[in-house]
Amino acid sequence: MSMTTTWRYLPYAVYSGAKNMAVDEALLLTMAHTLEPQPVLRFYGWSPATLSLGYAQRYHKEVDEEACLTEGVEIVRRPTGGRAVLHQYELTYSVIAPAYDPHVSGTVTESYLKISQALLRGLKALEVPAEMVACGGLNEVSSSACFDAPSWYELVVDGRKLVGSAQVRREGILLQHGSILLHLDADLLFRLLKFPNEELRQRLLTGFTAKACALDEVSTHPVEREKLEQEICSGFCDIMGIELIYSQLTEQEKALMEDVLLKYQSEGWTKKR
Repeated sequence: MSMTTTWRYLPYAVYSGAKNMAVDEALLLTMAHTLEPQPVLRFYGWSPATLSLGYAQRYHKEVDEEACLTEGVEIVRRPTGGRAVLHQYELTYSVIAPAYDPHVSGTVTESYLKISQALLRGLKALEVPAEMVACGGLNEVSSSACFDAPSWYELVVDGRKLVGSAQVRREGILLQHGSILLHLDADLLFRLLKFPNEELRQRLLTGFTAKACALDEVSTHPVEREKLEQEICSGFCDIMGIELIYSQLTEQEKALMEDVLLKYQSEGWTKKR
């Protein structure tokens, strides 16, 4: 039985960090209460630049609030796990789908693998020398910065992490979002995080830059964001055997997003740990 599965495609749009997280969550919650849910592939950017924290990170211990204020960087807490990410020059993707959908089903690791294969296909089409590596847990001192630690199936170039992704499952729906870095300002990221002393900051920054990279460092030619989005879409279609249908937020999703937005804008949520 051959059938083309269609996914909704929400093209690149730029929002604040709080609104980006609210849109992802609104899509998840709406899907959880839909009879015939259709998976979503969404792309977005961030304005102003935003430091996003993983769900379990400790705000007061890890974030230098004053530095964020000085640099004009907003702070938001994600619904997903992982570490701090500076969202500035990047293409962010999110996949929202029923956890039982065969394109993403299985354990967290198995669904990571399926999505990573689609992303990898897109990067390969742009001649980016990326590869997928299976990684173990963390066994060394690392900073609070997300790209410091490859986990599960990561996309790397010469051993340096290029895409950082995180996942959450709620009400039977999977949400995975991740950053594909066009350019990385590691110095700025490390100015926004707290460290016991300057020496440790510098040491971890040096370690971080050896373990993380952006497209402008590893690609032999400039990669345009539009082209990147296009090839990632093709990668999903090829690897998953799906068709993407251009879409936008429904009135129901927009209304829910406005509700959820209040949470992501609140200090109670952002500073809850």
